[in-house]
Amino acid sequence: MKKAIFLFDYTGIMAKPWADAGYLCYCFDGQHRPGVTTGCHDNILNVGMWLNNSHCEQFKPQYRDIKEILRLVGFGVDFIFGFPECTDLAVSGASHFKKKKEKNPRFQDEAMALVSLTRLLGESLKKPWALENPISVISTMWRKPDYKFDPFEYGGYLPKDDVHPTYPEYIKPRDAYPKKTCIWSGNGFVMPEKKPVEVEPGYSDQHKKLGGKSLKTKNIRSATPRGFAKAVFEANSR
Repeated sequence: MKKAIFLFDYTGIMAKPWADAGYLCYCFDGQHRPGVTTGCHDNILNVGMWLNNSHCEQFKPQYRDIKEILRLVGFGVDFIFGFPECTDLAVSGASHFKKKKEKNPRFQDEAMALVSLTRLLGESLKKPWALENPISVISTMWRKPDYKFDPFEYGGYLPKDDVHPTYPEYIKPRDAYPKKTCIWSGNGFVMPEKKPVEVEPGYSDQHKKLGGKSLKTKNIRSATPRGFAKAVFEANSR
């Protein structure tokens, strides 16, 4: 059975199109129950594992985590996608950077270690990989993104009668909302063709309704756009 790996993935949205097509998908996230359990799909396995970024050296990978991931999934992996934590990287939180740096001068280096983990895992397996983050300091600490998109630009991959299955009160049908998102990629990752839907100008409902710092609102804000997830699968599955 073909396999795909998804790092820092709590919802399993990005994995679902691959699972539907028969891939065995591993979703690594510390919010999952400890160990390996069945996720929202028979072909999705949730791995409850906090990927480590402590005591890192700038831009160097966490080889212990890579070895543990490979031990759990074995080989035969065809695709890797990651959603590294953006709290210490996104420019939307830049006003807090000074205070964070006073507490931990290396806080952004540690955040970048998680970014590097996705890249190094993809490179070690010699398979297409990509990672997602909002507009962030990754552009200056590493390199500029390969691509940028808004969720509504891939809404056309969803049916016209679409309703979000998990967060319908927050996320508009067909992902019809703006949220500038960046993609860094390698090893032949293909950015899918856009199929945009109409969207009202301004901020998304998530932005207006999901303030605060709770884990629930954070998970909703960061939920993968389903249209983009489907498009990525169609462009990168072999």
